Amino acid sequence: MNKTLMRFAAGSLVAAASLAVQAAATIVIINGDPAGVGFNDATPVAPVGGNPGTTVGQQRMIVYQAVANQWGSNLDSSVPIKVYATWEALSCTSTAATLGSAGAWDVFRDFPNAPAAGTWHSVALANKRAGVDLTPGIPGDPDIREQLGVDVVARFNVNLGNAGCLDGAPFYLGLDNNHGNLIDFYSVLLHELGHGVGFQAFTSGSTGARLSDGTPWPSQWERFMLDTSTGKTWLGMTNAERAASGINFRRLVWNGSNVSADAAQVLNPNSPILSINSTPVPSASGSYAFGTASFGPALSAPGISGQLMPFSDQGVTGQQGCAPFNAINTLAAKNNIIMIDRGTCGFAVKAKNAQLAGAKGVIIANNAAGTPPGLGGADPTITIPTVSVSLADAITLKSALKFRSRTSSGVIATMAVDPLVLTGADPAGRVMLYTPNPFQSGSSVSHWDTFAFKNLLMEPAINGDLTHSLTAPGDLTINLLKDIGW
Repeated sequence: MNKTLMRFAAGSLVAAASLAVQAAATIVIINGDPAGVGFNDATPVAPVGGNPGTTVGQQRMIVYQAVANQWGSNLDSSVPIKVYATWEALSCTSTAATLGSAGAWDVFRDFPNAPAAGTWHSVALANKRAGVDLTPGIPGDPDIREQLGVDVVARFNVNLGNAGCLDGAPFYLGLDNNHGNLIDFYSVLLHELGHGVGFQAFTSGSTGARLSDGTPWPSQWERFMLDTSTGKTWLGMTNAERAASGINFRRLVWNGSNVSADAAQVLNPNSPILSINSTPVPSASGSYAFGTASFGPALSAPGISGQLMPFSDQGVTGQQGCAPFNAINTLAAKNNIIMIDRGTCGFAVKAKNAQLAGAKGVIIANNAAGTPPGLGGADPTITIPTVSVSLADAITLKSALKFRSRTSSGVIATMAVDPLVLTGADPAGRVMLYTPNPFQSGSSVSHWDTFAFKNLLMEPAINGDLTHSLTAPGDLTINLLKDIGW
């Protein structure tokens, strides 16, 4: 039996009261806050949303207790799960903030009843499978978390909502999900404890390197991370291949049977699609990943289909679509789908000018490497759909469009929905993992893709429509944990 230590962000070294919640598993919450801070904040508040606490600290702990109770009722372990919990000053500005973080404190391999040999697992899962506490604590260790033998370290932003830290948007501490425009702490905590008990990749997504105790070993996640471009799981890849897969946008899926079995209960069908049928360059044919727009109609059935035509510069390079179309571009756009380079003016401006020229739809070609961007902007008069493609895909499409005439390209674009594909899954029903380009440390490959709908708890951002669910038909979190051995 071997372990390695996962040194997550340091918390307060003051051990205070703990709280145990007994269910199918016991969650022990260890209050690591000093006097007057976090759970010990005695600021008076009125009860809210089913939370009867009368101080800020009490309400925070009551939410923790409720979330721990829910997690405990959905997990099965004879070994208590010890969560070291603190409230700290985390990174924030007036308009953005780190809400919190959590993760496994240790990982183990080759313990009794391990789901797979020579493979790293989170300590909570390892304890469950072994049936004994593999981290009972180290008396006298200078790190209080090692003294206590914790399994999960969780910390949350104590300043949220104050001036200079996502101003005016504090955590909502009610239990009823009636958070309005505030940030629902229950959902955030439910999400973060999911990471702590194992919803987490331990192999580096940015470099592909594995955790090593002298020998690099795979993590349990690698067995279920399938790259649909190569047909390989991360288990069979080199470091370089894993790093490339970690930014292979919407081509990395979870190949676990429990998730796939219930995905259709959770995710909506009618997945939006952008497909290309190219006669001039057949290799350009296929399904393309894309970003969506905040303006105009969403893709729908039966959708639109038409010749894909390129926008030609109108005498000012780099300002494609920013002015009314000239005669050549109007001829190209009319009753077709027009591809316009990103740059200079807003996306909605380009889309409106294309609409006025008679286009059916618009594809924005990104001008920098990376994931197809989301298209911000607003114009309620836009009635045609607009999507974006990556720079690499734009180059592929432009190579096929070189053979065009003024009114025809031989490249047919379809912007629609596929009733047979789940939104957030591949055509085989395997749910997508989050793989933006460039890689996002702390988010990439350890979350579901943001394309999923309905929204899932373990996406990289907390959505306001979450239902506090962990199981199908509400969510897929427990399904994934079952796949890795819970």
